[in-house]
Amino acid sequence: MEQQKVILLVDDTPDNLTILCELLKSQFKLKIATTGEKAIQIANAESPPDLILLDVIMPGMNGYEVCRMLKKSPTTSNIPIIFLTGLSTPEDIKFGEDLGGAGFLTKPINPTDVLKRVHEVLQNNHK
Repeated sequence: MEQQKVILLVDDTPDNLTILCELLKSQFKLKIATTGEKAIQIANAESPPDLILLDVIMPGMNGYEVCRMLKKSPTTSNIPIIFLTGLSTPEDIKFGEDLGGAGFLTKPINPTDVLKRVHEVLQNNHK
């Protein structure tokens, strides 16, 4: 059996993390960070996640900064990142894609869209 994929959930809102955990825990191993700094720490740990779901608007380091730092590092540059955000203008989406994001999911999250996007990105990125 294929090893369970690991997803790092990064969001400063407990309710969003709860919804995502409920949605994903039966299919994936989950790691959680509530700050950008913690997300970078987890991504650089010994067993990096297969995918990161990253909130854009967080106190301190925002999701775009986190993405920029992860994409700069050879250790984490290949981890796909899906942005989770209330920002959904074409400019926001283009900015995230230019940073190397693998997609955008808007809040409030739609469970069907989240699962579909997560599976698509993991499929396209399988090692």
